[in-house]
Amino acid sequence: MHRENIFHSKFVGFGVSVSAVLVVTLFLDLVSDEINSTTVALSLLLAVLSSATFFGRNPALLASFVAMLCFNYFFIPPVQTLTISDPQNLVAWAAFTITAIVAGELSAYARRRANESERLYAALQTAFKTATQAEAFRQSEKLKSALLDAVTHDLRTPLTAIKASVTTLLDSEGGHRTIELNSEGRQEFLEIINEETDRLNGFIEGMMQLARIEAGSAAATGTLSSIEEIITIALERAEPLLVDHHLIVNLENELPLIRVDARAIAEVVYNLVENAAKYSPAETCITITAALHGNSVLISVMDDGRGIPPEMRERVFEKFVRLDDDVVGGLGLGLAIARGIVEAQNGAIQIRSGDNGKGTKIILTLPIGEE
Repeated sequence: MHRENIFHSKFVGFGVSVSAVLVVTLFLDLVSDEINSTTVALSLLLAVLSSATFFGRNPALLASFVAMLCFNYFFIPPVQTLTISDPQNLVAWAAFTITAIVAGELSAYARRRANESERLYAALQTAFKTATQAEAFRQSEKLKSALLDAVTHDLRTPLTAIKASVTTLLDSEGGHRTIELNSEGRQEFLEIINEETDRLNGFIEGMMQLARIEAGSAAATGTLSSIEEIITIALERAEPLLVDHHLIVNLENELPLIRVDARAIAEVVYNLVENAAKYSPAETCITITAALHGNSVLISVMDDGRGIPPEMRERVFEKFVRLDDDVVGGLGLGLAIARGIVEAQNGAIQIRSGDNGKGTKIILTLPIGEE
């Protein structure tokens, strides 16, 4: 009986998705004399996105295929045939098909990630039951508020950019062109779509990593690791970010090994270098130092940027917190993830002013490992 219910539910998803596309097509065909191809394409795309949102990937792919056929048959000259006579119309049809498939995939991907986040949130709620009821309630409300802020801002912003780029590309194609774009212009909008898709993926991965840290899965499981190797791994990854800056690396000789997860700490160092490159002017210095301090090793990343006000130096480690005048943008998760990783390795992280009184200096304190 359970299998029959699942099969019936999936069948309904496919049926509703195809029906929605057909209903939209019928309505658009009735008013075809009063609308252009861009309106038709966006309306059919909306049906595909709705299918992906409510029913998932496969129904959305079927909906995009049916929408492609309807778009061709009813709205691309010669109508009521599956042939395309004008090369420009062929380009418009191809752009619509690719956009429908990609948009459906992105929407379904976001839905799957949202389901994963809900499962992680449920796991966090289970963990909170071991604490007092009042503390569990406070943490739950804080997390829900943070997730809501993230969804409304960090998901909507790239989706808006993707929608605007797709609309512009559609407006530049077909028989009712309202915008003229050359190949360079089209390439620019495709790059925007690609970059904003990466941004969406980065946001979701950041949320997943932070959730794992808060769930305790990032607890210290380190091995004896070399400071030099950790910094080398981070800098090799950050090399493209440093082309416009002067890098200075000062490491004390014969530094002891530290007991950490080397890959995780290298990720933290990379994140700090990435921030230093983003928030400091070109041709300025980024300085990395490592020195012995008692039973710990201090690793610092310093830049010559605008600095972080003292009253914000603790707050920027909170989730989704950015400086009020942040013009670079970002998710507000990087430093929260960095603190979670470092503290899970029995270390500490703090922010100070640069040695010359300007810029930012972030210091990691990591324990020396015992042989």
